[in-house]
This record gives sequence, C-alpha cells and structure tokens, in this order.
Amino acid sequence: MTYTYTDRLPEDFALHQLRTDVRVGLTATPKWLPPKWFYDKTGSDLFEQITELPEYYPTRAEASILRERAAEIVGRSGARELVELGSGSSTKTRMLLDALVAAAGPGAGYVALDVSESALRSAAAALADDYAGLVVHAVRADFEHDLGLSAAGPAGRRLVAFLGGTIGNFEPASRAAFLARLQAALAPGDRFLLGADLVKSPAVLVPAYDDAAGVTAAFNLNVLSVVNHVLGADFDPTGFRHVALWDARNAWIEMRLQSQRDQVVDVAGLDLSVPFAAGEHLRTEISAKFTRDRVTGELAAAGFAPDGWWTDAEGRFSLSLWKVV
Repeated sequence: MTYTYTDRLPEDFALHQLRTDVRVGLTATPKWLPPKWFYDKTGSDLFEQITELPEYYPTRAEASILRERAAEIVGRSGARELVELGSGSSTKTRMLLDALVAAAGPGAGYVALDVSESALRSAAAALADDYAGLVVHAVRADFEHDLGLSAAGPAGRRLVAFLGGTIGNFEPASRAAFLARLQAALAPGDRFLLGADLVKSPAVLVPAYDDAAGVTAAFNLNVLSVVNHVLGADFDPTGFRHVALWDARNAWIEMRLQSQRDQVVDVAGLDLSVPFAAGEHLRTEISAKFTRDRVTGELAAAGFAPDGWWTDAEGRFSLSLWKVV
C-alpha cells in the first residue's frame, strides 16, 4: 500500500530554526543548544547505538511495557487511529499498531508527525507495506509549535502517543505549555499515551548518559559538527569534553560540553564570534525524571484525567494513559 504525506513546514524551516537556536543559545549565559540538533544522519546512527548499550535502560524498559500492555492500552482508548508525535523510525510503534489493527480492523489509521522528511517517508513506506488495510499518513510538522492534529481522524477516536521519555527534554514551563496545547487540540474521548522516565539512583541514571564505551560522548560532541557543517562554524570537537550530571533539585540529567581551554569559535553563517573560557559548560540537553505524583499533577494541571499507569518490572520507566473529558 501507499501512504499520504503532508508538509506543514516551510522549506527553510530547519535552517531558520538552527540559526535562531545557535544565535540565542550561544549568546546566552550560561550557553546552551537544544537537543533537537543532535539528530543528523550521524547523530541518529549514534543514538541507535546508544539504545543498545547495557547502561541505557529507557528504550528496553519502555519496549517491555509495550510488549505486555499494548493491547490493553489500545483497548482502553477505543481508538481507530494512532497519532505519534516525534515518530522517528516508528520502531516501537509497531507494538501499538499490531494491537490497533487487531482491535479496529481495516481502515485503522496511523499518523506520524516529525520534522524529518526522510525519517517520515522511510517509516511510512515500511509501515504501509507491512500493514495491509492500515491508512498511513505522514505529517512533517514541529510539534513544539504546531501539533498538526488537523490531519488526524474522527474526533473522539484518537490515541496520541508521545514515547521515549522525550517529554523530559522540555523545561518545566515549556512542558506545561505543550501539554495545555495538546489537551486543547484533542476532543472529548481522545486519549494521550505518555512515556516518562522515572527518578532512580544517580548510580543508574548517570551511566545511562555517560557510557563506558563513549558512544554518548560522541553523540553529544556531534552537535558541534552539525553547527560546523550547516552554519560554517569552526568548533574543534577535541576542544570540548562530554559531561553528564544529575541535578537533584530539578530532578533531571544535564548533558553538557565543557571547554578544555580558552577559545573563540567563529560561526561564519551568523557573523558571530563566541568566546569560551577554559572549563565553561555548554548545555546540550536536559532529561527530566518523574515520579507518578509529578506526572499526575502536571497532566491534571493541563486538563487530562488519568486512565492507566504501567511500569516495567524494575520500575524504571512509565507509560501512562490520559483521557480528555
């Protein structure tokens, strides 16, 4: 079967966003870059390697919940259409789709939203081939600004999934705004499935973001290569060191790049010179960790009502189902 494709972003969206993020982030105090720029081809390949590392538990933990609970989740939702935010390769989604197709039969729908056209088209083509009778629609959109849900199906019959713990990459105020926008975009009876990593010992958390093999370090440093390639910067990756820290007050992991010397980075595409002092940190990601009470409080504040809570056997990761009433 074939799939349909809708592009809701201007052709130069990625370049414009990168230019804005680099200018704002590198002139801030302290300096920062958002994690969305990790995922060029090299970064995506490195992240796939990360998901297979012994230290990196979230992917395996979430997949174990889906294997056991996908049919229950889909059954509770009553959905005929699955909408996935930040779908990427849609690998784990197949467990939900198996359950959806079994429950809803021919005409069941899947809407994948992502900013990457290549990832969307690759995943959508594979799913359309593998699921006879599944209506597949790929939507290129930036869910932080445009949820793209007008492309979804009948009101009251959607299950919107946001997997992988990506919700933890939002600052608290941005997370609250995102959840409120999502709730407002859904109809009564729709469901929201959220993957959220849980608070646990730093002895488990920190190695997940600073593995012994150095794959996460390479992944983190690769963001400098992205800025070099796209904006003509002259970052020397050997002049920075990967750092992962647990911030107990905010209950999140921070990934940073620490300058190893006094240096100045020129970003030719922005006509910008950025000084770094020896030891200065550039933050590249936060990954918030949650308790059940915190998830429940934030979703309730956004207007959602609880409809299910599941964790893996070791209580490391959660999937929770929320309804719009």
